[in-house]
Amino acid sequence: MKKYKSPDVIYRQLFEALHHSGHWSDVKAISDAIPKIQPKEIKKAYNKARKGKGFDLITFAYEHFDFPETTDSGFESDTTHSPQEHIEELWKVLERQADKPVEGSLIPLPHPYIVPGGRFNEVYYWDSYFTMLGLQASGRVDMIESMIKNFSHLINEVGFIPNANRTYFLSRSQPPFFSMMVSLLAEEKGDETFFQHLPFLEKEYRFWMKKSDAAIRNQEATRKVIPLEEGELLNRYWDNSDTPRPEMWIVDVKTAAATDRDSAELFKDLRSACESGWDFSSRWLRDANDLSTIHTSEIAAVDLNCLLLHLEKALLKAYSYLDDADYMSDFYSTQIEKRQNLILKYFWSESSGFFMDYDFVKKEHKNIFSLAGMFPLFFEIATPEQAKKCAERIEKEFLKAGGVISTTLTTEQQWDAPNGWASLQWITIKGLRNYGFDDLANTIKNRWVELNTKVYKNTGKMLEKYNVMDVDLETGGGEYPVQDGFGWTNGVLLKLMSE
Repeated sequence: MKKYKSPDVIYRQLFEALHHSGHWSDVKAISDAIPKIQPKEIKKAYNKARKGKGFDLITFAYEHFDFPETTDSGFESDTTHSPQEHIEELWKVLERQADKPVEGSLIPLPHPYIVPGGRFNEVYYWDSYFTMLGLQASGRVDMIESMIKNFSHLINEVGFIPNANRTYFLSRSQPPFFSMMVSLLAEEKGDETFFQHLPFLEKEYRFWMKKSDAAIRNQEATRKVIPLEEGELLNRYWDNSDTPRPEMWIVDVKTAAATDRDSAELFKDLRSACESGWDFSSRWLRDANDLSTIHTSEIAAVDLNCLLLHLEKALLKAYSYLDDADYMSDFYSTQIEKRQNLILKYFWSESSGFFMDYDFVKKEHKNIFSLAGMFPLFFEIATPEQAKKCAERIEKEFLKAGGVISTTLTTEQQWDAPNGWASLQWITIKGLRNYGFDDLANTIKNRWVELNTKVYKNTGKMLEKYNVMDVDLETGGGEYPVQDGFGWTNGVLLKLMSE
C-alpha cells in the first residue's frame, strides 16, 4: 500500500501560519492547494524567506501554490427546465475524468467519478451511494461501476475507503456504504456482482473489525470495535489521529482553546464524528449546545452497526458462489445472527419507542432522537411492532413542512433541526415503505420534492441540505454559497421523481 502525507505534516510551520493569517474564508483551500514546485523546495524557501525583513506570507503562498478560489463552475442554470432535466445536465458538470498524478493532497483515481460540487471537488464515500441512486435512475450504470472501481482501487491503495480521496482524510473513513453500492450494481448486473467484489468487501470488513480479538481479550474499546457483555462486539466511529483536522485546522484549534478539555481527546472525538458523516450533531454531544462536550468515541452508533450487518450479508452472498467456502459461510452466518440480535438488544429503547445510539461507557441510551434510528427499518432489522412505534414518532416529531428533520433538537449544528438532508430522507422513506407505512413515506417524499423544486426554481441550484422547518426561505438554508451540485441531493431527488 502506498503511503501519503497530509499537507499539515509536509508543511507544518507554513501550514499553521497560513491558517492563522485569516486570509482564506474557506480554510479547506489551504489543504487543497497545489504546490508549483517540489514541497521540499517550498519548505526550504519558506524557512529562508520568513526570516527576512518585510516578508509577506500571502504573497509567498500565491507564488508557491495554486489555490482553489471559486465554487463557480461556469454552468448556467435554465430554470425553465424541469429539476430532472437540470440534474441530467449537471452530471456533466460534476463528472471528473481519471486523475493524473499531481503534487498536492488529491489521491488520484484511475476511473471517472462524480463529485458533490462546489468546494467539494473530490469523491466522498457515503455521499456517493446516494449520488448513485440518481445515476441508476439516469441509466448511468457505467458511472456507478466506474465509481465502485475507484473505491475498490482505494481499498487496495490505502487499505480502506477514506472519507474522500484526499491525503488529509487517511485517518478515517465514512459510513460503510460500499456493500450497498455493490448491491445497487447487482440490481443491474446480477448477484454475481457480489462475488466479483469479494476481495474488496473482505478488506472493507477487516478494516472496520481490526483488532477485534484484542478488544475482547482486554475488555476495552480498540479502534472501531467495542466489547460488551460475554464477548459481544459492536462498532463505533473512530479516527486514528488526535490533532486538529487539516481541512478545518484553525477552527479546531479555536474550539480547543475555548475549553479546559484535553485537546488530543477533543480532536479525536471531533474527527470521529466526521467519520460518521454527521459533522456535527447533538448525537455526539453531552451538552447539545456545546461542541466541546463531544464524545463520539464513547458511542456505539446504530447506523454504523446496521451498515456492517449489511456488509456481513453481502459477504455471505459472495461466498455462496464458492464451492469450498463452508467455513466462511458459517462464519458470516454466525456474525449476521449475532449482530442482528445485538442491534435489537442495545439500540432499541422500549421506553422511547425508537432506536437510539448507545453510550457504552455509561451503559445507557443517548437521549437524542435522530434519523439514524431509522436504519434498522431501512435494513429490515426492526420487528413490525418496533417499526410501528418508529413511524408514529416520525410523524409526530420529525415530519415538517419540507420533509424530516435530522434530529428533534434545534441547535447550531448542521445535522440537527431545522435541517433536512437528502440521504436521511431516503433512509426514512425506504424504511417506512419496508413496513407498509406508504402514506407517511409518500408525504415525506412529496414535501421534500416540493421543497427541492421550489429552491431550484428560486436559485437554479440544488443544495447540500435544506431548512425543512421554514420552507419560505428562498435559498433553503444551506451553509455554503449556492453552487452547482449537489451530488447526493441530485441523486435522491432524481430517484424519487423517477418512481
